[in-house]
Amino acid sequence: MGNKALVVIDIQNDITKNYREIIDKLNQAVDWAEAENMNVVYIKHNNLSAGTRTFKPDTKGAELVPELKVVSDDIFVKSKSNALTNEDFVKYIEKNKLDEFYITGADATGCVKSTCYNMTKAGYTVHVISDCVTSYDLKKLDEMFAYYESKGCEVKKLQEYTK
Repeated sequence: MGNKALVVIDIQNDITKNYREIIDKLNQAVDWAEAENMNVVYIKHNNLSAGTRTFKPDTKGAELVPELKVVSDDIFVKSKSNALTNEDFVKYIEKNKLDEFYITGADATGCVKSTCYNMTKAGYTVHVISDCVTSYDLKKLDEMFAYYESKGCEVKKLQEYTK
């Protein structure tokens, strides 16, 4: 499998409707990762806060969207924005000797941001596939891509990685 992984963050039924704008490109990224023998990992968010209505465990809203191509059983559930807070995901990274990640998903200002920041801080090589990331606030995408770069991430469109 190599030491690379495509990470798909929070593309679940309760996510912003904006995921529909990236779902085709995201599925192309999954195909590309498979062709390159990369690990393909899915991260799901569960909201454990009292009184919230979205991403509740064991609800339809917490399930991965039906349009998403799921090619592995490597699905990890987190309850905080940083995917590295899931101990099983961290063990998976260590077991598979992963050190390079291609990040996709939602939300650019939340879970994608926190995961990218914490992965680069931990010393991993992080690539953000910009046309495979969405947000509740699409106007913030360019600002977020600049933020990722300022933290050491490479930000490119999928086509630039698949050349």
